[in-house]
Amino acid sequence: MKKNTDEEIYRQIVESSGDAIIIQQNEKIMYINPAGVNFLRAASSEEVIGTPVFDIIPEKYRKLVEKHIQSALEENIPTGMIEKKLKRFDRTLVEVETNCTPVIYDGEKAILSVVRDITHRKETERTLEKVSKDITALSAPVLPILEGVAVMPLVGSINDERAEYILEHVPLKVHEQNVHTLISDFSGIYKLDATVIDCLFRTSGVLGLLGVRSIVTGVRPDVARSVVELGMDLSLIKIFGTVQQALHELFGVKG
Repeated sequence: MKKNTDEEIYRQIVESSGDAIIIQQNEKIMYINPAGVNFLRAASSEEVIGTPVFDIIPEKYRKLVEKHIQSALEENIPTGMIEKKLKRFDRTLVEVETNCTPVIYDGEKAILSVVRDITHRKETERTLEKVSKDITALSAPVLPILEGVAVMPLVGSINDERAEYILEHVPLKVHEQNVHTLISDFSGIYKLDATVIDCLFRTSGVLGLLGVRSIVTGVRPDVARSVVELGMDLSLIKIFGTVQQALHELFGVKG
């Protein structure tokens, strides 16, 4: 009984792989396994073999792919995984990650690529990113309480991302709602660092340029101490103990 050679065993592994495997040589596809044929939505391997490799790579990714191919061939080591899109034979685009591994095919240098569909992963990442943005938006609401007066209740901790959101979006919300006085209530905040405090003070500065008065309420003693220790000038912002106190003293509203 004849034993399989290493080459035959390797071919069997490649043929049975669930990942799309493509070998390209001189910028043409020279081999593709059955999973690759299905992945590219081709009728057969014969339809794929001989196809210029850049026929399935959108123009925006061409330079990136050329760079990885050149690097693999010159340094004779595999490249890391890169994310890009491929153009299938039915003209649809699919998000993938691929690598470039230098191999010898029919006695000449070639590139073997393992192609993995990452569509679901990218969709999940985009969904999580959107959820994160939505949560951040909900964590800095601008709520109208009187004509031209709104309160922004802040709860929990404020990290860099949330602070930057406040700096970028709160002035827009205030402008859209024709707010002339914004009360930022810090009674639910338990931790601020220098970066975040600086961002919040810059937000007050932007609001001032828009003609919006910034009021701060509910600053806890430990938070106030942190602000003072960081050398921030609180004289630029009107501070009250509570929202109710601010409304009463500024607008005569009784709590």
